[in-house]
Amino acid sequence: MNLFSNLKVIDVSTVLAGPSVATFFAELGAEVIKVENKKTPDVTRSWKLPNEDKTSTVSAYFSSINYHKKYLSFDFKNAEDYDAFIDLIRDADILISNFKFGDEEKLKLSDAILRDVNPNLIIGKINGFGEESDRVAYDLILQAETGYMSMNGTPESGPVKMPVALIDVLAAHHLKEGLLLGLLNRQQGGTANTITVSLYDAAVSSLVNQASNFLMNNHIPKRIGSLHPNIAPYGEIFKTKDGNLITFAIGSEAHFFKLTTFLGLQEITSDPKFNTNQNRVSNRIELEQLIQAKIELLSTEEILSKMLSENVPVGKIKAMDEVFQSERVNDSVLTEKIDGIETKRLSTIAFKWK
Repeated sequence: MNLFSNLKVIDVSTVLAGPSVATFFAELGAEVIKVENKKTPDVTRSWKLPNEDKTSTVSAYFSSINYHKKYLSFDFKNAEDYDAFIDLIRDADILISNFKFGDEEKLKLSDAILRDVNPNLIIGKINGFGEESDRVAYDLILQAETGYMSMNGTPESGPVKMPVALIDVLAAHHLKEGLLLGLLNRQQGGTANTITVSLYDAAVSSLVNQASNFLMNNHIPKRIGSLHPNIAPYGEIFKTKDGNLITFAIGSEAHFFKLTTFLGLQEITSDPKFNTNQNRVSNRIELEQLIQAKIELLSTEEILSKMLSENVPVGKIKAMDEVFQSERVNDSVLTEKIDGIETKRLSTIAFKWK
């Protein structure tokens, strides 16, 4: 898609959130220039798995959120480099940054200075704990401080972080929304905006039902693995006859009736312990045992085939190699050479444009 073929984006951000936003615009046809510090390039270039080439200038992590960009290196403290960067800003539409607290002023890159050069520049900023905080922020720390780790994991595991940088991903989506609104506002004759997103605010605003469970019922989420605090069975893990793991998301009475009928457990639908979702939540351990006793007698294919034909939400728990056996997933893989290295990543765009 070339929706933004006339758009010029300057990306001076590092790590995940900011660069992924710039990649989003690149995928939509924008000219994106990633500017890195000459002395300390984007740190994710060095975030490598043990089996990655130690001498390479790119890593899989870096590749995941950098695509279709032109790469430049500047030292903003060098007058010649500073002037060259300012020249880039003169006809840019968007600047994306995640400077540390105080660095904008030190580097003479404040909003006032940049807008004096280009009054139409839309500025997108990501920070950790708010514009006035100098606290160093990484996704792990945000997951810890905004409740995610406390409720993720099992009673035995203790707090567990998400296996992707979820807070960075959430903040990136918020910044995309803000920048798109900024472009719309400018197109309609408004002045250029500065859009600021903190990782902290993005994390807290995404607590959704868990926040309301607390705000309305003073319920503090406990670590219950994949289980849902309001629905059962939902997230229990069952082992099939052929050793695979599956899970169900039984979100309605119709789903529960179809599941129990298939498993030969129709009688429990009238049992006071299981006849409503609320009662099933209260008695979910016993319910899980009843279902597991039936599931272990059936193959994965039997269960998936029947339940999917009945529109019952069921899924096989797949490892990454199984996920990428899907043609649909592989259609979203973008390849590109960066510094002579063949890189791959998934598209940042999940919507369909018709």
